[in-house]
Amino acid sequence: MLELRRLVLICEFARKGSIAATAESLGYSPSAVSQQLVALERETGTALIDRTARSAELTDAGRRLVVHAERILSMVEEAESDLSAHAGTPSGRVVVTAFPTAAVAFAPALARSLRRHTELTLRLGQSRSGRGMREVQSGEVDIALVDDWYGRARDSESLRVFPLLHDPLVLVVPRKHRLADPEVPFVLRELRDEPWMATPDGEPSRLAVDRLLVDVGGTRPTPWEFEGLGTILSLVAKGIGIAAVPALALAAGVRGLAVRQFPGNPVGRDVYAVARRSSVHRPSVSVTLRAIHVAARYIAADLEPVRPAERVRHDPPAGDDLLRDPARPANDVGRSFGE
Repeated sequence: MLELRRLVLICEFARKGSIAATAESLGYSPSAVSQQLVALERETGTALIDRTARSAELTDAGRRLVVHAERILSMVEEAESDLSAHAGTPSGRVVVTAFPTAAVAFAPALARSLRRHTELTLRLGQSRSGRGMREVQSGEVDIALVDDWYGRARDSESLRVFPLLHDPLVLVVPRKHRLADPEVPFVLRELRDEPWMATPDGEPSRLAVDRLLVDVGGTRPTPWEFEGLGTILSLVAKGIGIAAVPALALAAGVRGLAVRQFPGNPVGRDVYAVARRSSVHRPSVSVTLRAIHVAARYIAADLEPVRPAERVRHDPPAGDDLLRDPARPANDVGRSFGE
């Protein structure tokens, strides 16, 4: 009989690519991981790891076992979720990860919504969107809040993707800037020579800004690049330059800014919650997903003044029911959110 904890180890080894990284991820020593993988080889009667002096990698048999192990572990999680669903009371720890601006925006509403569940604890961390989905897939976290600039987020065999809100780019200028007056019209082309600030090349928000400005020939070379939208907002507030940022970044509450929506149909991103299909029936995960949906509804309302009317998404008539029914087809979920 194969031991589940050893199946967890070999799946994590397949994701991390080394015994040292697997040990660090799961909180074991490298020697303990190596010993358990050797024991798994004895259980299966075949070599699963090809070891050399400097590296280790899965054999063909190891890769086949990982495929089976992932299915087995998913079924075990489904069984646990089914049993806990009948218990009814959300309890234990829920681990959520979010891209930085979402973590700041969603944290207050989540804390308020979940504090009445006295047996439930929440851990909210930060990670990049791509990493967040991988962490959900691997079981490191229960839910990830991710952003999607290109319309690629989709349900998969193992993951459910819940649409939350649309987040457009907005123009932020200092309070003393001429465009701080909402009655003053502006044309994007006329801003080309302004002192723009942006995140570094390759960052998703920077690529979005470049897409926004491509039709007007772009801007002059950006004189300042900064990691973190919060840093950019604070510098704009000090009168150093202007920027285009996702509206969700304004949840940080930086003062001294004026916000203008871009004319036409600006570039933006969609925000989603992602969870494993095998866990969404668990009361702790289900109630957290509902809390995330409620938080998104309030956040979307806060973004309303800076969103073009044609891009406004409407809440579903029964959003909580949508999250209570993880089996609902993905296309129905999208239509409920006005897609």
